[in-house]
Amino acid sequence: MKTPVEIVVTGAAGQISYSLLFRLAAGELLGPDQPIVLRLLEITPALGMLDGVLMELYDCAYPLLHKIVVTDNPREAFSGVDYAFLVGAKPRKQGMLRSDLLQQNAEIFAVQGRILNEVANRKVKVLITGNPANTNALIAIKNAPDLEPDCFAAMTMLDHTRAISQLALKCGLATTCIKNVTVWGNHSCTQYPDLHHAKVNGIDALSLVDNSWFLNEFIPTVQYRGTEVIKARGQSSAASAANAAIVHMRKIIEGTDPGDWVSMAVASDGSYGIAEGLVYSFPVTVKEGRVNIVKGLDLNEFSLHRLKLNEQELKEERDAIKHLL
Repeated sequence: MKTPVEIVVTGAAGQISYSLLFRLAAGELLGPDQPIVLRLLEITPALGMLDGVLMELYDCAYPLLHKIVVTDNPREAFSGVDYAFLVGAKPRKQGMLRSDLLQQNAEIFAVQGRILNEVANRKVKVLITGNPANTNALIAIKNAPDLEPDCFAAMTMLDHTRAISQLALKCGLATTCIKNVTVWGNHSCTQYPDLHHAKVNGIDALSLVDNSWFLNEFIPTVQYRGTEVIKARGQSSAASAANAAIVHMRKIIEGTDPGDWVSMAVASDGSYGIAEGLVYSFPVTVKEGRVNIVKGLDLNEFSLHRLKLNEQELKEERDAIKHLL
């Protein structure tokens, strides 16, 4: 048997985790011959609910699930982990402002960053999904100075898959026909889903759709999709978020497809004039576990303006929690 890989999921009793855990245990991340240890972290009041999830995991009798650790102690949860899904955060509810989320969740990610810095595998891959994800990732990075910044990313993969889906639906084609979609910036309604470099079966996407649809339907649909899900379900996105988390981490492990890229929120290196260090969503390729920002894309004035709006929003978020950096 292979040595089990250690995976931690925070907020393990929550909605996203309920969709995520069973897929991890079934081998969807690391394949059908890689055993795993699941480390499930929850706040103390939610441990009772997590017991029910634990029972269900055991009842599935997954052959790859070597061990489950359930704890309310972050140090125990993060000890030696190879992959970390930082899902746990106070959820956004209808009518809630991002600034409310920022203040409530910032301290959580400062603590988790410090503990990951002390006890995690030095090559750990950390995905932050708890919102506001970009700035929470920045907080974690700044509190983990002994880990490389590229150990961390915030999830804009859900926005990326939403964009692919909307373009595929418009063209009446499978999502596999779509390449080089980009989501720039912040995981917020300011984000910029961009089709200027996207291809549909090798053809420029914007030559197949009218500009009015791109500006007035595609962009706002992707930007506000999370809000629309909350309106429809009364709860935030769960299954689609869990799917995006797996897709993101699988790209880290397997790499991106030749000729294509994905969107990930990573520490800026100054590309496209974005302030260095901000956690910002760029088009990226991944090879042998290394994430590389796609360089040299030609951006028009409209796109550059959208990029700067996102940069400004992220600078404001950063300034609001500068005491934790």
